[in-house]
Amino acid sequence: MGRGTHYRCHDGWVTSVGVVRDYDAGAGWGVVDAPDVPGGCWVHFSAIAADGYRRLATGERVTFRAERAAQDGLDFRAVKAWTGDVEPPDDPVDHRRSPAYRSSLRLTFSDE
Repeated sequence: MGRGTHYRCHDGWVTSVGVVRDYDAGAGWGVVDAPDVPGGCWVHFSAIAADGYRRLATGERVTFRAERAAQDGLDFRAVKAWTGDVEPPDDPVDHRRSPAYRSSLRLTFSDE
């Protein structure tokens, strides 16, 4: 699919190819523009189909599946987004294997 190519899914969602207008990695969300989502589509990091740290870059080409939903002033919300030419499977990612989701805490107490 080329830039601006789009099609409608039979399940009520819209799948489209667009361009990231803006993405705030700190906040974990951004906006994607495409013909099927007038005014833009809100996309949260949890909708990005990728391993590890999930983010998008301004100007990046992205394919996404969106639903109609009011979100932060936009009429569409992405339910899945990916940057490659092939749609990743819907299987959940095993976050235990990703260093982006690993953390540790060490507490040390002193009697002094």
